[in-house]
Amino acid sequence: MVNKNPHTPSTLQQWPEAAHTLMALMHAQGEVARLTEREQLFNSLLVSVNALLWAFDWDNRQVLYVSPAYERIFGRPTGLLLADYNQWRDSIYPDDLAYAQRTLAQVLEKGAMEDREYRIIDATGQVRWLSDKCFINRNAEPGQRLIVVGIAEDITEKKHLQTELQRLATADVLTQSSNRRHFFECANREFEQARLRGSPLAFLLLDIDDFKVINDTYGHPEGDIVLQRIAETGHAVLRRGDVFGRIGGEKFAAVFPGCSANLARQVAERLQREIQRQAFSHHGQTFSITVSQGLTGRLPEDTDLDSLFARADAALYEAKRQGKNRIVSG
Repeated sequence: MVNKNPHTPSTLQQWPEAAHTLMALMHAQGEVARLTEREQLFNSLLVSVNALLWAFDWDNRQVLYVSPAYERIFGRPTGLLLADYNQWRDSIYPDDLAYAQRTLAQVLEKGAMEDREYRIIDATGQVRWLSDKCFINRNAEPGQRLIVVGIAEDITEKKHLQTELQRLATADVLTQSSNRRHFFECANREFEQARLRGSPLAFLLLDIDDFKVINDTYGHPEGDIVLQRIAETGHAVLRRGDVFGRIGGEKFAAVFPGCSANLARQVAERLQREIQRQAFSHHGQTFSITVSQGLTGRLPEDTDLDSLFARADAALYEAKRQGKNRIVSG
């Protein structure tokens, strides 16, 4: 039967329009699938990336986006941070909070902030180090919201390694006190400050009496224990701010900033008494040790630390000459 109504299109007339609609729908579905696939790929990449990506609405104080690494580093749900920016701020280590806030604000003036380093406290109470870079979104149109974007990295392991390398470079391996190089670096710095300020400074040399006899009688491992005990006693007796280290063999040295001759003598005597109280045992045999000390103070004519070292060294050997186990001032 033929359709006589000229206003009603035939099936053949309807086909091109239906086909076009179908093709458009299939194309749209394909685009949606491709976008979904890209989004899934993007999210998968973000999950595997250790760095933390973030975007922050400066005017409204709102975190607009944070990548999955946030939960891994901070140990807190991203939803809480997106709802309240204070979640990030309150996680910052108290001593670093002012620095972190100040450097974030500086991005408004400079356009970018490179290598901000500060500590956070994660959900377990562990302190972590972050290296954070941030900059203003330059693609924003005039009048739009000011968006700050950034990338943060957990550098805790790197910081621990740096600390360990620093310790190995400055500490005596056996006694964990300052090694010779580090001791004299610190001592020279204290001397220069004392010279510029005109303040007192004392220098002490300490040598274990008959240390070779200890090694020959009880063995070098026992001698190592003696050295370690001397270092522990020195750190326990000396004041905060004093410099103490092992400068070679059985010889130790100390610098007392701002210390008068009388006070330096009192510290040296206390150190002498505490060392004499130490008792050592080896295969049922017990023994004790004594030390000789040479002490001197900064004089107005001293131009460098070498003068103090020479006088303290001469005083130390005078103590040895006089019979050991004593303090001689020079």
